[in-house]
Amino acid sequence: MAFRKKKQEVLYREESKICSGEVIGLRNARIGFRQQEMTHIMENILYNELMVRQFSVDVGVVYAREKNEKGNSVRTAREIDFVVNSGGKRSYIQSAYAKPTEEKSEIELRPFFLTKDFFPKIVVWKEGGKRWYDDYGVLHINLIDFLLDKAVI
Repeated sequence: MAFRKKKQEVLYREESKICSGEVIGLRNARIGFRQQEMTHIMENILYNELMVRQFSVDVGVVYAREKNEKGNSVRTAREIDFVVNSGGKRSYIQSAYAKPTEEKSEIELRPFFLTKDFFPKIVVWKEGGKRWYDDYGVLHINLIDFLLDKAVI
């Protein structure tokens, strides 16, 4: 598995996360209130919480071979929102704003399967019921429970 950061993507992601500081309003003021996407705001909240918990946080990129429209095999990059490290422990976290439909779950889980390792994998949903583990051992948890439970990672 390769971890790499595209310069533009990282600059944007880091700037939006750092500029939000502890208050989402600062982020909005910084970008001129032009981007009100809840998905990005939720990622910022998760990032800030992970930093408060003193984890080392990276963006993960894994690669897969997929067929394009012409049937040719192409190398495709898939992103893991957060690769969280602390000492010798590592966890993968995906942020998912929308309610978990089967199609959305598949999209969020696809990068996890490409890691080919056994580190804990977590999908944080904005809404949802109680936490649960799917057939692949991935923890699904809602945002509030994730923020309140320091032992989840």
